[in-house]
Amino acid sequence: MESQKLKHAKALYLEGIRDGNAREAVTKYTGARYTQHSTGVRDGIEGFVEFFEPFIKRNPKRDIQIVRGLVDGQYVFIHAYQSLNDGEAQWVTTDFFDTDEDDKIIEHWDVIAEYVDKTPSGHTSVDGPTEIKDLDKTEENKALVRNLIQDALMEGGNPENLSRYVSTEQYIQHNKEVADGLEHFQKLASAPDRPLNYKEIVLLVGEGNFVATLCRANWKDDQIDQDYAQVDIFRIENGKVVEHWDNVEPVPAENVNSGKF
Repeated sequence: MESQKLKHAKALYLEGIRDGNAREAVTKYTGARYTQHSTGVRDGIEGFVEFFEPFIKRNPKRDIQIVRGLVDGQYVFIHAYQSLNDGEAQWVTTDFFDTDEDDKIIEHWDVIAEYVDKTPSGHTSVDGPTEIKDLDKTEENKALVRNLIQDALMEGGNPENLSRYVSTEQYIQHNKEVADGLEHFQKLASAPDRPLNYKEIVLLVGEGNFVATLCRANWKDDQIDQDYAQVDIFRIENGKVVEHWDNVEPVPAENVNSGKF
């Protein structure tokens, strides 16, 4: 049975944005406060309304599909696809919500990036399994993902250890630039001049065989030194990651709310 927390998070999306009832939905599904981390959106009910009412007018055709939803204690994670004006713009949104004792939303983080319909191995940004399984392994799988990021992906970590956490037999990749298979991920992560490094795990939400993380990351090369908000979604089978989706967005230099994190 779907939890009330997840219903509220979905309804904020579908009733508030897809159906065009921004004020009604944000008033109905948020709590005593609504702390906002979305780029360009102010805190509170009025911040949501002043951003989304013009958005709704600019985009009269809004197809929003909730692809995946996870609930972990007070936190909810949503993986969504958006098509605006018959595909004129297509986005993948990855959202984390904190909730109060009444299951109302009190805080929101998101990362938004363009949808890709064909990765190097022929996947899309969002396709693949959605069924939540192995509920008894939630904590074990969350620990696996935490260790993967801290041990192999953070600055100073050892990417040679990736095979401790990622399957060598099956690794389906939805990143727009990386093919399936651990060997491709390993090559990228092990490059001596690897530009992307994880700095901090900000949120980690898991339910059964799915774990989603929001991390502070940095991309640094000869031309760029940019902080990013990085979302990763992992599917786990038999104690190893077998599938991965991600979303990344630059951290803005200035904020109208509490900041990206």
